[in-house]
Amino acid sequence: MAATRLELNLMRLLSRCEALAAERRDPEEWRLEKYVAALEDMLRELKLQSCKPAPELLNEYSRKVDFLKGLLEAEKLSSSTEKALANQFLAPGRTPTTTKERTPATKTVHLQTKARCTGKMRSELLGTDPSAMDDSEELNIRKRKGLAADEKQSAVELDAMLQHHQDVQEKLAEEMLSLARSLKNNTLAAQNVIKQDNQTLSYSLRMADQNFEKLKDESDRLEQHAKKSVNWLLWIMLIVVCFIFISMILFIRIFPKLK
Repeated sequence: MAATRLELNLMRLLSRCEALAAERRDPEEWRLEKYVAALEDMLRELKLQSCKPAPELLNEYSRKVDFLKGLLEAEKLSSSTEKALANQFLAPGRTPTTTKERTPATKTVHLQTKARCTGKMRSELLGTDPSAMDDSEELNIRKRKGLAADEKQSAVELDAMLQHHQDVQEKLAEEMLSLARSLKNNTLAAQNVIKQDNQTLSYSLRMADQNFEKLKDESDRLEQHAKKSVNWLLWIMLIVVCFIFISMILFIRIFPKLK
């Protein structure tokens, strides 16, 4: 698929930004920041087009734009250590932007930036002026793809510092995992206690229902027994009354009135 006009403009501007990033810039240089902001807008517009490039190519464009944006943010940091640490986590592009490039320009910029940060850290450690480096040495740094032999000591120190940060992060991660396990165990224990309490409550409710049924049955039996007792007492009282009435009649018949 042929590249659209927007994609061609994006590639040209991206190549220009990579060239600016490779140069030594003044602190008041504003063009690269504006160009990167324009790249973000163009990339966002390119992703919304119907005839957009392949996903792999879009990811590569995004990777390079994010690298340039992170490079600008790293340059705004105050200390050389923070700059070196920020540059360590930048991810340059994997493929060249133009056909004239043998290696990706962002990778070369990344190596140059790491070399500059390492040189500044070394100058701060040794108490020398980093601006005393001449143009020929700067040109050699741009052409090199790795760290020079005289910068290996600073690179080792930087690696040691990064290893220390990594160890601290791993320790924090282990503590977070331990806290997560402890929280999980406490949650499971609380869940088991709640489950046992629910079982006990269910058993208590079931026993209360059974006792209520038994009490109801006993109440019915007692009521029936009470009714039976009242009936027998009533009959006995009737019999006694009748007996007394008959006895009085007989007594009157047997013993008449005295004249």
